[in-house]
Amino acid sequence: MRVLFCTDGSKISYGALKNFSKWVKHDETIVDIICVIDWSFLPDNTIIEESGFVTSCRNNADCILKNAEAEINSLGLNTGEKIKHCGAAVESILEQLGEKEYDAVILGSHGKKGIQIWLGSVSREVMEAVEIPAFISKHENTGKNILFTTDGTDISFDTAEKAIKMLDLSDKNIYICTVEENPDLLFLEGTLDANWMMAIRTQQQIYSDSAIKTLLALFEKNNIPVKQTQILEGVPAKGIINFAGEKEIDLVILGAKTKTKMRSFLLDSVSKRVVENVKSDAFVFR
Repeated sequence: MRVLFCTDGSKISYGALKNFSKWVKHDETIVDIICVIDWSFLPDNTIIEESGFVTSCRNNADCILKNAEAEINSLGLNTGEKIKHCGAAVESILEQLGEKEYDAVILGSHGKKGIQIWLGSVSREVMEAVEIPAFISKHENTGKNILFTTDGTDISFDTAEKAIKMLDLSDKNIYICTVEENPDLLFLEGTLDANWMMAIRTQQQIYSDSAIKTLLALFEKNNIPVKQTQILEGVPAKGIINFAGEKEIDLVILGAKTKTKMRSFLLDSVSKRVVENVKSDAFVFR
């Protein structure tokens, strides 16, 4: 497995790498490192020439790459290519991802909320743009408890299957959850009919049970024990976030549909809301 580790030399980015290392098979993982010299903050008419400033930036990047390589080796992973790139951070990372075939990208996140989210972040923009799995990390954790979410669709089952193949789950506590949306929250006249409500709840229970059993069968097939399954009720994103907090989950596995930029802007998907608000790391599979 080859992954791209994006670092600016910060503690948060190294924490993301350390967390990622707790979930993968070390001898099978090659880590390429990219450090971007971001000059995009400068005015458009600025002419960047060879100078002490430029030399200093390049020296800093070289130092970051060297330190990142040492960190990778200390974690027992394999260092691949070291990439120094000039330009806007997001565009540079996406350009590298387009030039080489990677199995995942590792990103650290400051975990900003509210109005800060609208200001944009490298991790958020890269996550929404890539089609490969994106590992988003906020805080260092134990790397022990992992939550697989399912909504009963093929996307959630495919996501779990890919994660099982990619990760080392031999000594982890595995949780599975699904969320039933409360019919009381639906703005329909039918919600006033008790029989209609009962019928909807019955169908939801059947669907949820089937979703859990299908995912359990996948883990049984791979001889991986599951610690707990849970059917929640309410708003899907909120249910997942609360459950992850209660169980002290270290990593949430999420499936997400690939969307156009306009749809991504207009629609607040479950996976995006969970990534932005959950305290744990998240691994998003397209």
